[in-house]
Amino acid sequence: MTVPSTARTPPDAPWDLSFLRAGALVTALAAAVGAPVAGLLAGWAGALGVLLGAVIVTVFFAVSSSAVAFAGRIGDTLTLPAALLAFFVKALLLFAILDALPVDGWVDRRALAWAVVVGALVWSGVQLRWVWTRSLYYVTPPRPPAPRADPDGPATGG
Repeated sequence: MTVPSTARTPPDAPWDLSFLRAGALVTALAAAVGAPVAGLLAGWAGALGVLLGAVIVTVFFAVSSSAVAFAGRIGDTLTLPAALLAFFVKALLLFAILDALPVDGWVDRRALAWAVVVGALVWSGVQLRWVWTRSLYYVTPPRPPAPRADPDGPATGG
């Protein structure tokens, strides 16, 4: 008597990370608008804060998305732990970065923090739009039938 295995096999479909390009582009556009505005309001330190915030958010989303995709290639059940671990590590890194910056340093910490918040919302919007506009299957669709030989086709032979 065989016992059915409860272990999940890795999915056949590769994980699609194409939204990273769209997210980076939208973040770059938001930073191109936000940096001059922050520069007018808070000086060069504000503009640098916005640019650094955009880079941080882009790197964080790329790293965590890659970690979740890597975990998903191993097994579906590992994606949530990978996402939670990536979020925890990112939060610790962000707090360490903000804490390491001097209050009156070369970058405005408040502008950086707001850029991270806005950037995270932008990236979330990009991901939501990406998911809503894709054909995603809850189950793997069946393979298309193999082409059959045409019985009325041209005769082959000598």
